[in-house]
Order: sequence, then C-alpha cells, then structure tokens
Amino acid sequence: MESSRLRGVPDGSTLRERKKAQTRSALWSAAIELFLAHGFDNVSVAQVAAAAGVSKMTFFNYYPTKEDLVVGPMSEHIDEPARVVRGRGDGEPAVDALHRHFLEGLARHEPTTGLCDKPNVLAVLRLIFTTPSLTQRTMAILSESSDVLAAELGPDFSHRVAASMITGVRNALILENTKRMLAGESADAVYPSAVADANEAFSLLRSGL
Repeated sequence: MESSRLRGVPDGSTLRERKKAQTRSALWSAAIELFLAHGFDNVSVAQVAAAAGVSKMTFFNYYPTKEDLVVGPMSEHIDEPARVVRGRGDGEPAVDALHRHFLEGLARHEPTTGLCDKPNVLAVLRLIFTTPSLTQRTMAILSESSDVLAAELGPDFSHRVAASMITGVRNALILENTKRMLAGESADAVYPSAVADANEAFSLLRSGL
C-alpha cells in the first residue's frame, strides 16, 4: 500500500520530495515486515529505523509513533467522504454522491471499501485487528472522518447527525467486507452481496432509517 504512494509522486516533484517519499516508503515497508514477523508490540522504533537504513530521529521526523506509521495510508482517506460531497454535481444529494462513490470503489475492489483480498492488504488488516492499539487508532480515524464530513455538510447540529449516520453506514459496510475478506472469502465472490448490502444501507439512509 505504501509503495503506491511512492509511485504517485508527481514527475515534476523536487529531488527533496522524491527522497522524502522514498524514505517514508522504506520505513513503512521495513516496519510492516518486522511487525508481521515478530508482532507489533515486540518491535521497537530503533529496530524499524535500522531495518530501513535511517536513524531513530529520522523515523520520528516522518511518524510520531509506530501506530501512525501503520495507519498512515488509511489516515490519508479521512477526508474522502467530505471530498466526494464537495465535488458532487449540481443538485446531486450528498447521500447519492457517497452511494455512487462507494459502489465505484467496490467495483475496483479498493481497500477503502474493505473489499480487497490482496495478500499484502490482508496481512496489514490482520495486524491492525489483532493489535489493540492499532484497532483503537483505526476507530479514531473513522470517527475523525465523520467530523470532517460534518464540517463539509454544514454548521448545524442536524449536519453533525447526518454525518454520523452516513459515516456509520459506510463503516458498517467496510467492516463487514473486511470481516469476510479476513475469513478467506474472495473479493470477486463477495462483490455481488457487497453491492446489495451497500444499496440496502444507503436506501435506509434515504428513508431516514
């Protein structure tokens, strides 16, 4: 997952930006390999830095904690629902835009929908959901996504309620898909029921539950 972020560095980026992306990618790759082999709590920041060929201080220049490193790719999507709402077409309801976007993600088997059975993605997910501190950080990211969406929808209490409902539905769908992937089902096999679940869930949103 992190390597895709490195590939996404624009061609016109500066040498400094490319170097930073390479260091970040090296840290992430080294850390995940160590965490999967020895357990998250059994690997120190110093060990991760050494495996990546950088200093411990360099690690902290990029990631405040080990938890931040693991959930880094996920945290980049905190504002995704808000961005979808902001970029929707004229007259398109926010729920419709988010429904459409989620279905598009399912069709591409994007990790952000939970419907991804790539071995490297599943390995990181198993790490997250078997490590309490990482599970806690993941839940905090999902909660923060709701706050950002609420700010995009508007300033009123009703907007915060709407954001909570929308985010709750998305999270339930993501976690259900993730659970099925971790249980060994394939993304292709689960896709039809994942689409049906998404359609039902967003219909419930439109009807006010």
